[in-house]
Amino acid sequence: MLAVIFPGQGSQSLGMSKDFYDNFELVRQIFAEIKEKTKIDVENIIFNDPKNQLNITEFSQISIYSASISMFSVINSIYGSKFLNNIAFVAGHSLGEYTALAAAKVINILECAELLKFRGIYMQNSYPENESGMLAVIGCDIKDIESIITENEDNNIFEIANDNAPGQVVISLKKNNFDKASSLLVSKGAKRVIPLNVSAAFHSSYMKQAEDKMIKKLDETIFNNAIYPIVSNYSANPSKDSKDIKNNVKKQILNRVRWVETIKFFEANNVSTIVEIGPNKVLNNLNKRISSNLKLINVSSVADLESIKNVI
Repeated sequence: MLAVIFPGQGSQSLGMSKDFYDNFELVRQIFAEIKEKTKIDVENIIFNDPKNQLNITEFSQISIYSASISMFSVINSIYGSKFLNNIAFVAGHSLGEYTALAAAKVINILECAELLKFRGIYMQNSYPENESGMLAVIGCDIKDIESIITENEDNNIFEIANDNAPGQVVISLKKNNFDKASSLLVSKGAKRVIPLNVSAAFHSSYMKQAEDKMIKKLDETIFNNAIYPIVSNYSANPSKDSKDIKNNVKKQILNRVRWVETIKFFEANNVSTIVEIGPNKVLNNLNKRISSNLKLINVSSVADLESIKNVI
């Protein structure tokens, strides 16, 4: 059985999906429709980026989504039921979970683009610019970080944002606490603590304002039951039920991404192959550190489409 996954922020690169755009009218149509719906020129941002917007949250999220869902749509158009009928679960990392919503037909492609337009704006502006951020903690597992938080619960200065892989946990905090947190973590066994190039402290209480606004947008959107179970970032459990899925997505923005648990769920539930669809290979580079029992396939270029033949 297959699990299909979609990457999140940080996977973007200039020119991503250009070969799909050049070779498939379907992709050009999707890009044009997203531009018309959202008034964001994703084609120009992704391929030219004249205003240096690709790495700004407000624009990077919808750009990554446009690339990923276009690639998925091409696979669907080429392989159809031979591919789709082999999908047991879908999931995505942070914004990638929204791509999973569209892939599983919970909402349509343009509705999802509209939601991500606002999600990017809300997250970009949820906390004063450059006052919060994220650190990747290398060499500590999730239990190590949880123990540090428990030991310092009266004076805790960070929150867990992403449990990405064994030995890689991302935390969110105020930037003026970077040095203090880094020193503490190194003293507790971290090999390195690396500041991430992000505009704010995502998946944490610093996103409370964004969560409040996003909940209103989600409540205005009709969700359908999923055609594939979506494994939630919030719970690391699967659901096809529209109410469960909406509730999980509402909680996602303020809570940690349980990626290690997601991959372990796949492993425990008869998934043999993970297909990552989207720019670069960020997630499967994490996945190979989580499990050695899963076959990992990436589709990030037209040439990669051939690899789908090996799993259907």
